[in-house]
Amino acid sequence: MTLIKPPFKCAVVGATGMVGRLFVRILEERKLPISRLFLFASARSVGKQISFRGSDVNIEELRADIFQRGIDAALFAVDSDISREYAPLAVKSDCIVIDNSSAWRMEATVPLVVPEVNGADIGMHKGIIANPNCCAAPAVVALKPLCYIFGLKRVVISTYQSVSGAGNPGMEDLKNNQSGQPSKFFPHTIDGNLIPHIGDFHEDGYTGEEKKVIEEIRKMLHEPNLGVTVTTVRVPVKVGHSLSMNVTLKNPFELSRVREILSAAPGVILSDEPEKNIYPMPLSAEGKDDVFIGRLRRDESFENSLNMWISCDNTRKGAATNAVQILEKLIGREER
Repeated sequence: MTLIKPPFKCAVVGATGMVGRLFVRILEERKLPISRLFLFASARSVGKQISFRGSDVNIEELRADIFQRGIDAALFAVDSDISREYAPLAVKSDCIVIDNSSAWRMEATVPLVVPEVNGADIGMHKGIIANPNCCAAPAVVALKPLCYIFGLKRVVISTYQSVSGAGNPGMEDLKNNQSGQPSKFFPHTIDGNLIPHIGDFHEDGYTGEEKKVIEEIRKMLHEPNLGVTVTTVRVPVKVGHSLSMNVTLKNPFELSRVREILSAAPGVILSDEPEKNIYPMPLSAEGKDDVFIGRLRRDESFENSLNMWISCDNTRKGAATNAVQILEKLIGREER
């Protein structure tokens, strides 16, 4: 694996967006050994500043030549088309890219990584490492330990995705709806509503978001034939995605053993005391980097099956934190 020797020069591309700003905050929170931070965005953001370690860093325009400054690593928080244009330019300048868009996730030569699940795949990178979909990430954190012990046969997922998953336009729609204004980004009012539509619809009736989650789970678990079906739903929650998962295992299990396995799994907090009203919720997951799992129960309708409920902060473990954790692997920092 190509490692980055600290201290290192780091860039955030798309620094003024929701995830880009969070990249900067988490780099500071986790005290990465950065010698210099570069912030890039579109021309309209030039002149703005973002604070990092007590100093204001100027936003520079994203251009073709920006990576020719000895930048070691770049965190990309831009649309897929921009990533496809600029990530190869960064790689040509010996800069390792960790990309949050869907541009590279299903490329055979690009590792798609959640460090707690398939961190070893980072070693296969050829300059670009993909950050997964914001629901695929928590799903595989929950599924990996069960896959390892019992084997997986089938997974049925329904997602409850907050408006922040759509970035600033989604947040603005919820805010505007609450004051009586129509949506500009979502196809319907989101305030007081559920929209079973994330991504464009395909001919088979699935949306692009649903296909992403299915394909990415299979890739990260190294289970290309795993049966997975997904329905994605947008909900009027500001931050925090939740998933209802029905999992069919290959082998028999005891719920006590499942709880034991998940309690010990990296990146997981078991929150499963329903008699005390303790279970995962987006509000309690907000601002945290773990995946919260609860409502564990046997599915009596099908052999070797169980149900679980998951919540996580989609802007952190579902996006920015996971990318920074990949970067930590690249500099040789051990798991926290």
